[in-house]
Amino acid sequence: MITLEGKGVSGGYATGRIAFYHRDAADVEKRGVDDARAEVERFLQAKAQASEQVRRLYEKAVADVGHEEANIFDIHGMMLDDEDYLEAIQDIILNQRVNAEYAVATTAEEFAEMFSSMDDEYMQGRAADVRDISARLVRILGGGGEGGFQPSGPVILAADDLVPSETLQFDRTRILAIVTMYGSATSHTAILAKMMNIPAIIGLGECLTDAVDGRDAIVDGFSGKLLVEPDAATRDHYDGKFREEHTRRTTLRQLRGKANITRDGRKIDLYANIGGVADVTEALENDAGGIGLFRSEFLYLQTDRYPDEETQFAAYKAVAAGMAGRRVIIRTLDIGADKKIEYFNLDPEENPALGFRAIRLCLERPELFTTQLRALYRASAFGRIAIMFPMITDVEEIREIKAIIAGVRDDLARRNIPQAEQVEIGVMIETPAAVMVSDLLAKEVDFFSIGTNDLTQYTLAVDRQNPKLERFYRPHHTGVLRMLKMVVDNAHCEGK
Repeated sequence: MITLEGKGVSGGYATGRIAFYHRDAADVEKRGVDDARAEVERFLQAKAQASEQVRRLYEKAVADVGHEEANIFDIHGMMLDDEDYLEAIQDIILNQRVNAEYAVATTAEEFAEMFSSMDDEYMQGRAADVRDISARLVRILGGGGEGGFQPSGPVILAADDLVPSETLQFDRTRILAIVTMYGSATSHTAILAKMMNIPAIIGLGECLTDAVDGRDAIVDGFSGKLLVEPDAATRDHYDGKFREEHTRRTTLRQLRGKANITRDGRKIDLYANIGGVADVTEALENDAGGIGLFRSEFLYLQTDRYPDEETQFAAYKAVAAGMAGRRVIIRTLDIGADKKIEYFNLDPEENPALGFRAIRLCLERPELFTTQLRALYRASAFGRIAIMFPMITDVEEIREIKAIIAGVRDDLARRNIPQAEQVEIGVMIETPAAVMVSDLLAKEVDFFSIGTNDLTQYTLAVDRQNPKLERFYRPHHTGVLRMLKMVVDNAHCEGK
């Protein structure tokens, strides 16, 4: 038996045959062309075809894993329309009078190297994305299809690394688990594997080679172990784990429809997080008591211009009505930090996590904020909507927000536009400052929502996007737990 150890990024167990995936990596030949203008036109036709393929991938991803994780294909679509990328390719074709395949491949490596050299991990991740869309273009230019890997039966998929489009094109019924040589816990592929409930291990290193192709193995997505040709004792051990996991999942399914009450009699509301209207169906199917977080920024991420009031109103109304009286908490625009939108024209920042983001952006651009608030209050007439504000640090911010809300509500009333009489407002507690003034904030709002990812990051001074700091990012650090206790106590003192 051979034991390989990596990082488990999607829990679960799987047993089966390993199939090593090799993408079509045909060398791109440099050829001269007589008509460079015609070659540019050939490239633009391929680009249009690639855009259509990415659009279909987006729709498939929405169906498979929801709007939030499908967003990567929106990013791919934007990359395909990026002026710098397109101009670089066309300049090579026109100036060097060479074939489009070579121009695309050359540009891809230049852009990927540029992204890889950046300090920001989010931008480093774009290197894989630019290679992905460029490989798609080269395939189309060469007359190939959309690519993909379709084994004859269920397998453990092994690869050096995977890009998101490859993960989405696999037939999920034939993929028992995914194991890769490289990758990071924050990669889109790792996230997609988790969303699709496929056990996955990354970072197995150079020991994961073609030599394991076709061999039987066990994948332990919890511990990050790949056990190649396991012995009888190991198989017996994991047979027990398989049974335990099956029992656990069966038990969870049986709990649907039952009250969420702890053994000491306390009722707990179990809500779903969503990124768009389409996610409501899955939330209801999984017995969600309501929506705890509707990430409204995905309405902005899915378009190349600011969504107008009517567009937003339609989305908020659909979710509120779809949840049929269950509480729907909608977070106002949370753009900035690791979520960037080109048409917002935000300046580069030395440390975007501490920069111009979330409520700061909204208060500095009141016309943007007012449009969203108008849509939210109009939608409140169709369900139980609550509104939540991110990255709050001070009571004065809430009072400024309330003044804007009062203006919006008065204007709607003057125009006889329906809105709910009572709409709860709340704040995200995700900064140490908000924790320390939570007693004051609790007097101003109806509820708190604790954003533990950012609160942990800011409390421990640990960049949660930096894989080198994973062991220092500790959500159960005593300091973090004490902050949670302080927030809860201050909220309860005000009956919130």
